[in-house]
Amino acid sequence: MEIEDRDFLSTPPKKTVRFGGTVSNTLAKLQKGDTSDYELIKHQLSDPDIKDAQIISWLHEFRTCVTQLGKDHEQLIYVVLKLPWLGRSQAVVEEYLAFLSNLVSAQTVYLRACLRMVISNFAPKRIRIQEGNVDISDSDDEDENLPRTFDQCHQALQLIARYVPSTSRFLMPILSDKFPFVQKSSRTLECYVHNLLRVSVYIPDLRRDILELIISKMLTLDVSDLCLVTVLIYLQLCRCLMDEEEDSPLDSSRPDRAVMVHPVAERLDTMMTVLLAYIKDICHVNGSLDIEKTKALYRDLLSMFDKVVLPTHASCHVQYYMFYLCSFRLGLAEAFLDHLWKMLQAPNQPPVLRQAAAGYMGSFMARAKFLPVSTVKACLDLLVPWLHLYINSQDSGSKAFCDVNLHGPFYTACQAVFYTLIFRHNAILEGNMKKGLVYLQGLNLERIVMCQLNPLRVCLPAVTNMFAAITRKYQLVFCYTIIERNNRNLLPVVSCSTGGSSVSTNTNPLDTFFPFDPYLLKSSGKLIEPIYQAWEDLVSSENIQYHFDLVSQGSMEEEDDFLHGDSVVGMTPGSYDSHLHSPQSVGSPPVSFLQRPF
Repeated sequence: MEIEDRDFLSTPPKKTVRFGGTVSNTLAKLQKGDTSDYELIKHQLSDPDIKDAQIISWLHEFRTCVTQLGKDHEQLIYVVLKLPWLGRSQAVVEEYLAFLSNLVSAQTVYLRACLRMVISNFAPKRIRIQEGNVDISDSDDEDENLPRTFDQCHQALQLIARYVPSTSRFLMPILSDKFPFVQKSSRTLECYVHNLLRVSVYIPDLRRDILELIISKMLTLDVSDLCLVTVLIYLQLCRCLMDEEEDSPLDSSRPDRAVMVHPVAERLDTMMTVLLAYIKDICHVNGSLDIEKTKALYRDLLSMFDKVVLPTHASCHVQYYMFYLCSFRLGLAEAFLDHLWKMLQAPNQPPVLRQAAAGYMGSFMARAKFLPVSTVKACLDLLVPWLHLYINSQDSGSKAFCDVNLHGPFYTACQAVFYTLIFRHNAILEGNMKKGLVYLQGLNLERIVMCQLNPLRVCLPAVTNMFAAITRKYQLVFCYTIIERNNRNLLPVVSCSTGGSSVSTNTNPLDTFFPFDPYLLKSSGKLIEPIYQAWEDLVSSENIQYHFDLVSQGSMEEEDDFLHGDSVVGMTPGSYDSHLHSPQSVGSPPVSFLQRPF
């Protein structure tokens, strides 16, 4: 008997007893100034060990008197909204959803609070891990119930949107405010981005805003810590070349030495994987491309491209969502090129955007493996005549001298043409060499190279040397006289029309940016690799030895590097080496967006 008493005293009683009156009676007492039962209800609802049956009982009572729960009872409502309903029994979930529906219908003043409650569950819950005397707070990445939890969140959000048509107007600021800091774990970012994109499926009015939010956050990652990542990868490359044993920047647990552990790259890789998966799922229905859905998504993504991507200089990966989408159908790729072309030649556009458009155009034509040579030639047939017309307009004028500020779009367009021909000259000559040579001769590249604006002087040296080597091989242009003259004169490039300030010729006055330089993120890169034209592929397929008589031995060595080595792989100054990849992502999105039960 003593043992039984001892067991009874040491075991807490089951919490099945409710104290106080009903919710309705409590509210009536509160109106008379009696707050005792009101405080008691809040205390019982906050019990961390509250049982399913108790939750159901409370929610049922709240539903019956929801019209009485005005602004004066917000403390009580906030306690109810914090009830642990997610992951509970189906009966609890259904009762809670019914309560939410009644609440937002009868008391729209609580709409924002309900939305915040749902959105706060779009990422794994925080857990605290103690290492030594330090508390580390992050997300619980191992919660196996997350898919079910997320489904219930979307169920709740769809119900709210159904009962309150103006939900979308209030939702977007909350989605933005609740976006996890980019320093959070890859899993946290993956879950939140995935859930945002799911919202865009059943609330299509928010799709553009959601895409802008996600792409803006990704750009923050893509351009932040860029210098740090570049330095680390450069150090890794040096170690690999010198075969040093010390691999401190590397992940020693991975057999592949070209894999570097960098959290920024990992997070961006994860988010890119989710975004590309979303694009594929939206555009493909039952394995086939849905033209109308694809066109609609293209318009939304192009709008985001113009608004946030094109004005961002030196992003390395985010812009590849357009590259990937355009690979689905040739018409999309041609529409994208046409869009860039119109922006380049539009005089009312800021020069910096016109130059960016030219850079995107050239890089896209060079790197898109899915782009046929006929489309490339069609684009060249627009770009090259435009260059000749520009030269015509400047030849007899007072501004016919090398000045990037005056002629920036012209120089960038020249570089786009040179860069495209470096990558595509084989395809143009393939099949019918004579016909291909006639086409290239018809471009009259010699006039562009030798005009007074002197584009070879401001183009990236890697592009200039490679273009010179190829055009000399096929006797299209002899660039070396101009290159040597530019090097010998050592005169600064004029950077203002008044002739005041100047920059040295060994800088890159165009601030060159090839947006489709090699893609380095490992997991999402698996989707890009099959549709991407790598420089190594061109070199191995040519199998041609080049021999040139250059002005100096230094030029010979430099050109040999371009033709046979890897230095042309990424031409953007400071770009990453294509053989070095960021760490593998945590994986693909949990489930296909369009296969989710709603």
